[in-house]
Amino acid sequence: MEIAPRISADEKVRFGKPVITGTRVPVELILGKLAGGMTYEEVMGEYEITREDILAVLDYAAKTLSGEEIRAVG
Repeated sequence: MEIAPRISADEKVRFGKPVITGTRVPVELILGKLAGGMTYEEVMGEYEITREDILAVLDYAAKTLSGEEIRAVG
C-alpha cells in the first residue's frame, strides 16, 4: 500500500516498515546513509534507486516529523 508518493508499507515486506515503492529498501536506511555522509550518487549506486526516490524519502521523513509532538515530562 502506497502511504506517500514513492513510499509503500506492506506487512510482508520488511515487517511493514516504509520502503521505497518497488524495492525492499527501507526509508530509515536511506536517511541513515545520508546522515552518515554518503552522497546522493553513492546511495543511488549502492541501492539502485533514483534521485527522485531519495527526494521522496526526505519528503516523507519531513512530513512525518512535522506531525510529531514533543511533550515535556516532569
